[in-house]
Amino acid sequence: MDQEEILKQSEGKRFVVIDGNHLIHRAFYAIQAPLKTSSGEQTNAIYGFASMLLNIIEAEKPSYIALTFDEKAPTFRHDEHEGYKATRTKAPDELYAQIPRIRELVEKFNIPIYSKEGFEADDMIGTLAKKAEEQGITTFIVTGDMDALQLISPYTYVVFPHKGYRDPFVFNKEEVVKKYGITPEQVVDYKALMGDSSDNIKGVEGVGTVGATKLLREYETLDGIYEHLDDIKGAIHDKLENGRDDAYFSQRMARIVTDVPCDYTKEDTSVETLDYKGLGKFFEEMEMTSLKRRLDKITPDEKKFGEDQMALF
Repeated sequence: MDQEEILKQSEGKRFVVIDGNHLIHRAFYAIQAPLKTSSGEQTNAIYGFASMLLNIIEAEKPSYIALTFDEKAPTFRHDEHEGYKATRTKAPDELYAQIPRIRELVEKFNIPIYSKEGFEADDMIGTLAKKAEEQGITTFIVTGDMDALQLISPYTYVVFPHKGYRDPFVFNKEEVVKKYGITPEQVVDYKALMGDSSDNIKGVEGVGTVGATKLLREYETLDGIYEHLDDIKGAIHDKLENGRDDAYFSQRMARIVTDVPCDYTKEDTSVETLDYKGLGKFFEEMEMTSLKRRLDKITPDEKKFGEDQMALF
């Protein structure tokens, strides 16, 4: 479905949930120039994050908006799988140093941040999307993580940013099938079979993309595959038989939780509560003049800065 058609369908009830961790990393690597304030504070990730955030608000015109972040504490997945995400390369210190300022930016703009110890940002995203769906609100999840595709439903879309969010790609069920050959409902079982090296999820040894897709097309689910294991011949049968425990463990690791305890209300996420003046003051402090000008363009008339504040711009 074309994005314009989606936006028209959900007019007045659009909830944009942003994967804050993804946006931070994308911003940091997109702007390699060592931007700094006059005091020497590095700001390339802060600037890039803020720029994309404004792009998202301009493009999606949400009625509701929220961000999620990972907590430092281990999650239930780390507790159950000692090597979970252990293969990931640590991001540069220059990126981590800017995260407190990015959180400050979000707080100054009064966008609610959802996170919960013991769970990942993906789990918060899934929970928020589910709660919105129960209220008939269409959710657009802004992320670059394929895991989120499992959350797609008639009320939930996944948006992959591109070119600073100037040309985002919107996934619905049809687009997932077209691109990956599986449905959103099969994403978890797909990862259970082939694993995920970025999360250090093993999957079934010897089963790759082609094999996993073929199996799911024929038997639909992981349970379906193992219920018909005797019908599957050759080396693939042995791989599946030997990897049964790994498959089901990987399935648990890959499934996003959608019932994390949280204090979500749609009123808390309403764009009516956004503090444009607070964000403007943050941009002034961080010497981001161009972003201050852009902010004024998207500020609702009733929330425009007064003449005294405009003098700062």
